[in-house]
Amino acid sequence: MKINKIIKKGLWMGLIITVLFFAILLFHIITAKPAVYETPNLQVSRIDFKTNIDSVQAKQICSDLRSIKGLTSDSIIVKRNVVVYFHNNKITNSQKVYDQLMAKRQYDAQRYILPENLANKEVCPVNQNSLSYRLSKKVNQFFN
Repeated sequence: MKINKIIKKGLWMGLIITVLFFAILLFHIITAKPAVYETPNLQVSRIDFKTNIDSVQAKQICSDLRSIKGLTSDSIIVKRNVVVYFHNNKITNSQKVYDQLMAKRQYDAQRYILPENLANKEVCPVNQNSLSYRLSKKVNQFFN
């Protein structure tokens, strides 16, 4: 009989601890606020070169671009006579980057400008009328 009482007390204590932990978890989920990050507004831009870019020129272009304020150093891609880079559009824009790059050395290049028909096109790959999109939006609003 004494063993049954010990087992019952142990089960009751386990249940109480489980309910307590669940209540604490629920409290944290309800009162949590989403983290606010001060991240830059990154924008991708492109410069098209008219001549072939070899490895020496690619390193030279990368070093010239890295010296421009507003570009992140690890976001420059040189392939097939095209340089793609990411920049903080709060600090600089693609025209300023192009002008500064051309001031450093006279490259045979031109800035890529997006055609008008693509400029206003929506780029979100998710169908915003789908059930999964609306459900995930509701869940996100609930927790935020």
